[in-house]
Amino acid sequence: QVHLVESGGGLVQAGGSLRLSCAVSILTFSTSFVGWFRQAPGKGREFVAGISWRGGSTYYADSMRGRLTISRDDAKNTVYLRMNSLKPEDTAVYYCAARQGASFYTNDGYYNYWGQGTQVTVSS
Repeated sequence: QVHLVESGGGLVQAGGSLRLSCAVSILTFSTSFVGWFRQAPGKGREFVAGISWRGGSTYYADSMRGRLTISRDDAKNTVYLRMNSLKPEDTAVYYCAARQGASFYTNDGYYNYWGQGTQVTVSS
């Protein structure tokens, strides 16, 4: 069973930054892809960023490109999402998700494992 635990969310003023963490517990993760999604109130879940665990390839949503950096720490089995220049419209619950296989998908239906989410609130 794979467990993902997000942390790092909170309240930040517009223009500020946050770093979200996703701790992944699994024995072997060399062929997995980890993605970040978000869901704002009244909206569907949308892809934000993703990283291939083995190769380290990264992918970003066009809407947030340039303001995000996704990275991983192999030793800690942790994926980070650094978000800069945050806007009130970035307010959402942010979820970490994982799937076996290193393929890139923005559709959340391709992800098998999900964390509980962490709230990010950006005040104007």
